Amino acid sequence: MKERRIAGAVIGLSLCLAALPAFAQTNLPGITVTAPYTSTHGGYLISGDFKVDPRMPQVVFPAQALVKDDILSVQPIHLADDEYLVLQECATADCSQAAIVRVWDAGGATTLVQNSEYRIWIKHENKYFIWLKRLPWISSMAGCQQCGSRFTSFVRMSPPLTLIPDGQAAAYNRKALAAAEAADPIPVQSQKHEGSTFVVTFEGGSTVRIRRMHAAD
Repeated sequence: MKERRIAGAVIGLSLCLAALPAFAQTNLPGITVTAPYTSTHGGYLISGDFKVDPRMPQVVFPAQALVKDDILSVQPIHLADDEYLVLQECATADCSQAAIVRVWDAGGATTLVQNSEYRIWIKHENKYFIWLKRLPWISSMAGCQQCGSRFTSFVRMSPPLTLIPDGQAAAYNRKALAAAEAADPIPVQSQKHEGSTFVVTFEGGSTVRIRRMHAAD
């Protein structure tokens, strides 16, 4: 059952992400036609041109492919205590494997950040996607001195739409994590554009604001 779900995720992601056009704007003589939901500020094109494909209602991805030196802004406005927002990128051509770029919980980014926990410097062109996962709440674990109430360490490489905690906290919660792994990511409930910002709300009410910043030509 688990293998069938992963295979379905791979096929769905391949169909959705393969449709990404190559360029965010079209140049005409004397005119620059930018993508929808785009503004210009500080030498950057700021775009909220993201989408949720009906075939994969749990996944948010850019309508225009992210390229080297783009800045991706992902700002969770509200996450529940047992929710984890995940940014992954395809690690193989068919996206059967994906790499974690960043994970956020209700307290902020849990993975390594550079200058800002909400901004990600895109180092290479690739297929990137954002989704929300619910994992068991860690109430108390006798004998686990370094364990908090949330998972903070994750396996970097995994199938897409799969979040696998590791470390001592994961070892103490194997049974609960096995049940959570079998559950699908949380579907998107609503989406809208506020100017050049894409605002997505997942079932349960968690809200995320997303923008892409691309150096203006």
